[in-house]
Amino acid sequence: MGLREIAVGGLYLSPLLLYALLGFGATLLIRAALYRLLGANRLWFEAWFDTSLFVICTAVIAYLSSATGNV
Repeated sequence: MGLREIAVGGLYLSPLLLYALLGFGATLLIRAALYRLLGANRLWFEAWFDTSLFVICTAVIAYLSSATGNV
């Protein structure tokens, strides 16, 4: 599929916006699971961890989307 625009009611949106929203949701789920399993004091530099987890989740979703041709 690649990066093609998504038409929503005559408005063209970048697919990266959809990938970022999905990545943010995945980040929230993974972060909540890690805090439940490890506890809040086990993760250092929380802001860096959250940012890098968001970037990794968004990159994985974009890669999987381009590999399968869906989303």
